[in-house]
Amino acid sequence: MTAFATLLTPEVLDISRGEGRGAADARLRSVSAKRMPFEERFRRPAVMGVLNVTPDSFSDGGHFFRPDDAISHARRLLSEGAAIVDVGGESTRPGARPVSAEEELARVAPVLRALRDAPISIDTSKAAVARGALELGAEMVNDVTALRADPELAEVVAEYNAYLCLMHMQGEPRTMQEAPRYEDVVSEVASFLEGRLEHALGQGIHEERICLDPGIGFGKTVEQNLELVRRLNVLIALGRPVLVGFSRKSSLGRILGDPRATQGTLPASLGAAVAAFERGAWMLRVHNVRETVEALMIAAAVEAGAAR
Repeated sequence: MTAFATLLTPEVLDISRGEGRGAADARLRSVSAKRMPFEERFRRPAVMGVLNVTPDSFSDGGHFFRPDDAISHARRLLSEGAAIVDVGGESTRPGARPVSAEEELARVAPVLRALRDAPISIDTSKAAVARGALELGAEMVNDVTALRADPELAEVVAEYNAYLCLMHMQGEPRTMQEAPRYEDVVSEVASFLEGRLEHALGQGIHEERICLDPGIGFGKTVEQNLELVRRLNVLIALGRPVLVGFSRKSSLGRILGDPRATQGTLPASLGAAVAAFERGAWMLRVHNVRETVEALMIAAAVEAGAAR
């Protein structure tokens, strides 16, 4: 048995409730078949908490690499109001090294197993990792390559009827920030996401379970990131909920005057989250959940004209 196959044994998948593997698979598919539309499952403004089970992510790399630390942090994010926690086992920061599916799944499997009944997204571009995570109870796949890296990923998402986030990225993590170029960043990102949405639909993924992400910081300059938020209505016009992840991005620190900033501050992240929400963002992907939830509650109350 290979190392990867070992990761997917019934023991790892926690299939120990007196049911065989076939019965467990049927139960998982029964649950996934009942998924409601994205907009009903995640009420706006929804907050996605970030959990990187990696040694090298740009903001919290190494902080939650141990499973116990990661599990504890995920529960904290949920208690603070996260609608879902995005668990990633491979860093996508600029210059990050790729890892194998075996290593990536080995990092996240203990965390997912412990959080089996919690709302979890798996941040991956690999079909094998997505399948393992969905079998462990994850309900969303967050793919920074928008189904381009692994041709089998769309089939897995469709099979499990999972929610899917399609993100725009120019280039790939190791080189994406070297010289990003666009004629019109908003139009080009919108065109890309529209094309990837059509591709996903063609692979049998239900439109009502898809959200779109402009990919702040993924092959964009500071000015391009700001333009994407400023003209978010162009992306919203595609007809799917838009997720924005500006939390702690280096652009925020540079806007505040540090040309060498590697990440942004909490107040800057909150400002970006509120600005994106006010322009129509449905979900905000953030590191500081409690503070963001509170800021968005005020922004939402102002938008609605009344307290919730």
